[in-house]
Amino acid sequence: MQRVSAIVVSYFTGPVLSRSIAALRDQPEIAEIILVDNGNLPGDGERASSGEGAPVRIIAGQGNVGFAAGCNLGAKAATGDFLLIINPDALMPPGGLSRLLADSAELARPWLMGAKLVDPDGAEQQGSRRRVLTPWTAFVEATRLYKLAPQHPYFQRFNLHNDDCPGDMIEVPTLSGAVMLLPKADYDAIGGMDERYFLHVEDVDFCLRFAKAGGDVWFDPHVAVVHYKSSSRANPVKIEARKTSGIIRYFHTHFSESYPKPFLWLVDGALWTLFGVLFVKRAFAKALRLIGFRMRAGGRGLERARALAKRQSER
Repeated sequence: MQRVSAIVVSYFTGPVLSRSIAALRDQPEIAEIILVDNGNLPGDGERASSGEGAPVRIIAGQGNVGFAAGCNLGAKAATGDFLLIINPDALMPPGGLSRLLADSAELARPWLMGAKLVDPDGAEQQGSRRRVLTPWTAFVEATRLYKLAPQHPYFQRFNLHNDDCPGDMIEVPTLSGAVMLLPKADYDAIGGMDERYFLHVEDVDFCLRFAKAGGDVWFDPHVAVVHYKSSSRANPVKIEARKTSGIIRYFHTHFSESYPKPFLWLVDGALWTLFGVLFVKRAFAKALRLIGFRMRAGGRGLERARALAKRQSER
């Protein structure tokens, strides 16, 4: 039997972590589960790893080093022939890993495979399969130029989840880091994840570097993994800031020679502008919630004062 090391990087994931690890233990090919604890409530990791099945090794004490560095820590400790990198809020279906391994059996190495990511209602999730992320693609997304001519090849969108899902395995440029399966030696051969990316974009960068190194990236629609998303208690504004800075780093790393600098600067500005709009929207919504809370609290206080005055007058 092929030995697979599952790597789960967790940061204040919550109750779904236990479900994710339980689903992994239902996969007989998994020899070990490596839980990289970047930060959880006390006891969460131990509770999630209790029970029968594949042993769970917890790597803790490093603090929140980010997703890419967490994956590398897990890969360094792994003893399996294959690595399954899977998010702590993703549920591998029964027999899912067996099917992924069977579908990959005839592939020429190096290969990287991802599953079909779905919402709890079964709809394919954004990010499940993607094109190559380029500065032009990002500019089209940021400015919504795709609405001008949706079918034009110059205005294609980055994510492919709105296209018809293929019936069989297909090569794609980019997968989501929520579920990645590959031989450990192939992961090590390109140096693993780039730790300059703290959260987001590291999977996009990894797929591009993997392809540049001669590897093939495959999407397998036969295995649907439920991905709950946003289960972590991390600040969403900080997440978007990390994502924006990561995309800009990725562009200047891979496309600085093929795109003029003024255009890269234009894309940088567009991305930070979008982040600014998001920040203002969230700050405004938070202010409205705070005002509403204070008004409700003030109303309750006024009602209590009136009730107290009424009781005193009745005496």
